[in-house]
Amino acid sequence: MTFQFADINGTRIHYDVQGTSEPLVLIHAAIAHLGMWKDQMAAFAQHHRVIRYDVRGWGKSEDPPGTYSQHDDLRALLQHLDVERAAVLGISNGGHIAIDFALAYPKMIKALIAVAPALSGYEPSFDKATAQKETAAEKAYERGDKALAAELTAQIWIDGPRRTPEQVDADFRQRALEMIRHTFELPDTDGEELGLEPPAVDRLEEIQAPTLVIIGEQDVPAMFSIVDLLETNITAARKVVMPGVAHFPNMEKPEAFNRIVLDLLASIE
Repeated sequence: MTFQFADINGTRIHYDVQGTSEPLVLIHAAIAHLGMWKDQMAAFAQHHRVIRYDVRGWGKSEDPPGTYSQHDDLRALLQHLDVERAAVLGISNGGHIAIDFALAYPKMIKALIAVAPALSGYEPSFDKATAQKETAAEKAYERGDKALAAELTAQIWIDGPRRTPEQVDADFRQRALEMIRHTFELPDTDGEELGLEPPAVDRLEEIQAPTLVIIGEQDVPAMFSIVDLLETNITAARKVVMPGVAHFPNMEKPEAFNRIVLDLLASIE
């Protein structure tokens, strides 16, 4: 395993490449970093050239002053690695980036896998309990109680609205919580992110690549509205609901998650 840095688009992007054959890109969630894919790398690298990276301003990637877009950063990273076309898998905010990339650079995407994704131009309506907990987490962060902010965030996204922390695998929960804490300790970013225009919510029918949408049955209810939009409006999309997991199915049940993804990719080889 060799972690490297690419100087692209005026910043330094931290990335890791393992395996050979067809490229597969992994994009992490906003409360994590590339380490969230630890349980995927060996399995996926048996069949693919797997590229995982820290999004600008997260993990070990820098975020200097200036404007940028995440989908352009991904394009530049793939050009740096001499990749002309790849399957792209993103989770949460990483799913948002993957969808925007599929729209901005359709010739570069072989397959799209969106896991509990955010969606540019769409604001999901959170239930009252989740919204209250998010507000409490934001206030805790603002007053410097980052430990409490991380715990409340974990209760939303790691536990989900219908489970207590005690009902979640302790090792998985601790690992996820540590990633959230790490993210909350990152310095403030300096760059100004530019979104996709027009946003993805009004353009989903443009996506022609084979598309898989994955969501955990224990995820926040509002995320299902996004998944349903993708399934309805992307012609080649199919949906998988994974039982017994919340927002991070790849970490909570990695073996099941890996089988789902590899089966989809094998079907389009």
